[in-house]
Amino acid sequence: MSGRDEAPALPPFRNEPVLELRRAAERESLRASLAELDARLPLAVPVWVGDDHRTGEDFASTDPGEPERRVAVAAEASAADVDAAVARAAEAQRHWGRRPAAERAKVLVAAAAVLRRRRLELAALEVRECAKPWPEADADVCEAIDFLEYYAREAIRLERGPTLDQARGERNTMRYVAAGVVAVIAPWNFPLAIPTGMTAAALAAGNAAVLKPAEQSPATALALVEALHEAGLPAGTIALLPGHGEVGAALVEHPGVHVIAFTGSSAVGREIVRVAARTPDGQAHVKRVVAEMGGKNPLIVDDDADLDQAVPAAVAFVYAGQKCSAASRVLVHESIADTLAERLAGMVELLRVGPAAELETDVPPVIEREARERILAYVELAAGDGRSLATAPVPTGPGWFCAPTLVGDLDPSSRVLREEVFGPLLALERVPSVEAACERIEALPFALTGALFARNPETVAAVAERSPVGNLYVNRHTTGAMVGRQPFGGNRLSGTGASAGGPDYLLQFLEPRVITEDTTRQGLVVD
Repeated sequence: MSGRDEAPALPPFRNEPVLELRRAAERESLRASLAELDARLPLAVPVWVGDDHRTGEDFASTDPGEPERRVAVAAEASAADVDAAVARAAEAQRHWGRRPAAERAKVLVAAAAVLRRRRLELAALEVRECAKPWPEADADVCEAIDFLEYYAREAIRLERGPTLDQARGERNTMRYVAAGVVAVIAPWNFPLAIPTGMTAAALAAGNAAVLKPAEQSPATALALVEALHEAGLPAGTIALLPGHGEVGAALVEHPGVHVIAFTGSSAVGREIVRVAARTPDGQAHVKRVVAEMGGKNPLIVDDDADLDQAVPAAVAFVYAGQKCSAASRVLVHESIADTLAERLAGMVELLRVGPAAELETDVPPVIEREARERILAYVELAAGDGRSLATAPVPTGPGWFCAPTLVGDLDPSSRVLREEVFGPLLALERVPSVEAACERIEALPFALTGALFARNPETVAAVAERSPVGNLYVNRHTTGAMVGRQPFGGNRLSGTGASAGGPDYLLQFLEPRVITEDTTRQGLVVD
């Protein structure tokens, strides 16, 4: 980035407002967009490198609520496609990275406008491809728009460079330049927002990006690439490589990749860090890994808590527990444990499990058969290590429906208390004090999000000082971080690097350059 004072006349950043789904007109517009989408299924997702498109039906994404419905058919990227995409990205990045930040910002803001225009269509696509309920799908599109708008402004801010200390007889300046080709390896649970966030950050910083979407959601990722091209992003600056894990592994190992932006499980993230640390012959750089990984998000309920707030925050099954930030472990003061258990059980038993497209649904299906089998195995394990306190009925017929379940009295050594389930399973634990709850949390390998429900300001201050999580929420739910307001990211085995949607995030995609100039000229000092 070069030091320029001029910036485009962008208004201050504001989060994109979600739809008012209590309004009948809004609900009808969503249903109409779903009907229009259904008439076009299955969508075709190509391997897209530069101006080249290669279509195919190597694999398909399907509707988790109706697995026989194919939402998209996609071509599988090959090793040759990975090589071509990285080479093309390296060439394109040299030109893109030289553009002023204002020009790059203009493209990102234009892409946000495309997503805004296609908002209903994209929400419908998420409902079908990932069984994301309407409120969650709409919020996901809004977050994608936020990332584009926010990082556009951040690029302009960072282009000015920081102010350094000066001494008589020298001039010190600092600027940031693009790091190089960024491999973006994205998840399915936020199928538009997360790939948009990682990709937008890379592009805002002047890098080229190669996007490998989750195999469960290739069509949603295609919409992002289409929006960027429509907005004027040069060919080659973004590539789309649909496929399975082998495609992501090839990108991680590729010597032409400089930064790897990953969101997914802790196991995969740690393997990426391990492989990325290699520096084979011909690779003249050490790869950076920006990873947002799993969580085992605790929720502490003290004896003075408002249970009207705590109960709905704990039962975070609105997306079937498939959010890395969803509460999965409730640690409650023993004096109110019975009351809280009764209220949580009552809420769980009343949850309506059903298709994501129905606005009355509380809990949609999980993403695929393998996910349901994994979650049911944890439920069985919990029944052996403790006891089931409540469960909700599930519909019969097709669909990967999984009953929301509340368990309690687990053995302290139970894997259910330490491992990420990524499903609608909530564990309740009795603790003698908030301090005891903090001790159990400190023993966890994860530190993504957490919540505290307490009225005493001293308790709040003590937990805030002690908590290792990246995002601690006080008297509110653990999900729903907003770009610019709650930068999101974890510590320990939950993540590396700066928080997404915050003022430090773009720095991970940049290299600093410092220039010190001796300003003395023939014995004269020039200030």
